[in-house]
Amino acid sequence: MPDGFPTGELTLHGRVLPASNATFVGEIAGVRVVYKPIAGEKPLWDFPDGTLAAREVSAYAVSQALGWDVVPPTVLGDGPHGPGMVQLWRDEVDDQSPVDIVAEGQVPAGFRHVFDGLDAHDQPVSLVHEDSDALRRMALFDVVVNNADRKGGHVLPMADGHRHGVDHGLTFNLEHKLRTVLWGFVGEPVTEDEAAGLGRLGAALDGELGARLVEMLSEDEVATTAKRLARLLGRGTFPEPASSRYPVIPWPPF
Repeated sequence: MPDGFPTGELTLHGRVLPASNATFVGEIAGVRVVYKPIAGEKPLWDFPDGTLAAREVSAYAVSQALGWDVVPPTVLGDGPHGPGMVQLWRDEVDDQSPVDIVAEGQVPAGFRHVFDGLDAHDQPVSLVHEDSDALRRMALFDVVVNNADRKGGHVLPMADGHRHGVDHGLTFNLEHKLRTVLWGFVGEPVTEDEAAGLGRLGAALDGELGARLVEMLSEDEVATTAKRLARLLGRGTFPEPASSRYPVIPWPPF
């Protein structure tokens, strides 16, 4: 259990209806949380093993080992609909948009261009994201956990400039499935500080963290995660999208 995580009965306040799996907002001991019961997970042909809840908790464990606070504190807990993922709520601010859609070619200062397309009215637009240390770390985290669903709405802007990533149920697949809107750093070298964080994760995977992840993921998934990490460190640069039959950006991107 993460330090300071509330204990007690989980009380629900409402359901997040747009979510693809059952997602509820509630509280424990006056602290707001997100609750995703395992019973509300839709079966996925390409994620047949384990649970999405376990993958979310595993993603938090990796975030902690990196030391980057990408994922809010997340545990496997119990609630009104049975066991599931319980994550501390984070209040995002409305006046910051780390990932955005702008008129084609009109990339704001401090942002990176990702791709061009057409909006719902067939107007040319560009997908952009901010050029920040927080998003660089999140992009590297996504590479390591093989995140198949990094939408713009899964990047939460905090008032102090930090960014949290949420919704990590589609992670740790054995096949390469990286789908993300954070492609703006492609080809750039990994900094010394970033490499140090990745190195901390590598050491943790060789020890206690690896043993913990095997309790939630398959041994092959944990081994493949270590291989992805080693490949990223060996290459020393942000990877390019892999050419495959899978899309490299989630749809919709928000």
